[in-house]
Amino acid sequence: MSGKHFKGHEVSCCIKYFIFGFNIIFWLLGVAFLGIGLWAWNEKGVLSNISSITDLGGFDPVWLFLVTGGVMFILGFAGCIGALRENTLLLKFFSVFLGIIFFLELTAGVLAFVFKDWIKDQLNFFINNNIRAYRDDIDLQNLIDFTQEYWECCGAFGADDWNLNIYFNCTDTNPSREKCGVPFSCCTKDPAEDVINTQCGYDVRAKTDAEQKTYIHVKGCVPQFEKWLQDNLTVVAGIFIGVALLQIFGICLAQNLVSDIEAVRASCLFT
Repeated sequence: MSGKHFKGHEVSCCIKYFIFGFNIIFWLLGVAFLGIGLWAWNEKGVLSNISSITDLGGFDPVWLFLVTGGVMFILGFAGCIGALRENTLLLKFFSVFLGIIFFLELTAGVLAFVFKDWIKDQLNFFINNNIRAYRDDIDLQNLIDFTQEYWECCGAFGADDWNLNIYFNCTDTNPSREKCGVPFSCCTKDPAEDVINTQCGYDVRAKTDAEQKTYIHVKGCVPQFEKWLQDNLTVVAGIFIGVALLQIFGICLAQNLVSDIEAVRASCLFT
């Protein structure tokens, strides 16, 4: 027997270092997202006054960076260290966590398809709620301006939604110079102008509907978003399918690595 060598199970180096390399990139991106989020909060003074997190009436875009960065950090750390140290507990956590995210994405997609009208109502509520808080947070303001410029829209279903904001409403008691106006991001752009006219929306809603079309986009962001989805359905579906396949691929690789590690450990016990 001493002249014979038993070849047992081996951990696949290709799978091990592929998972490690992929997840270290993922982990570093998570660190970057968390860093950007914390920096943004520090600039706004949130870190020095944590209670101010709940003061904003609308959505704080910084949460996107923090939540996304947090998930990427946890997943990347578990996958990276789990593969490098051949730690089956971390690899199983990585697989389960990734599986839960995949299931939540799938559930959200099905519910969004089945309850289209409810989703539209919630989107309308979300946009209008953030219109109220437009001047309360610079990041939210930039997000709304980007959305209205990109989709060439104004308000949730029209420019009159800006009546919800205390600075833009048309009431007689409103002392603001922006009274009966809209943000500059609602304005139609003149290709000849190199400098953005931030006052282009002043008093525009005091004009007739026909005159408003000359100065601003009159379509709401909800119908414009629906139109964008219809026009880019193939691209959006392709991205979702690609992400789903990547997640399934990651789960399968992690499970294969776990199986290899457990098989090696089991063979060691019997040799």
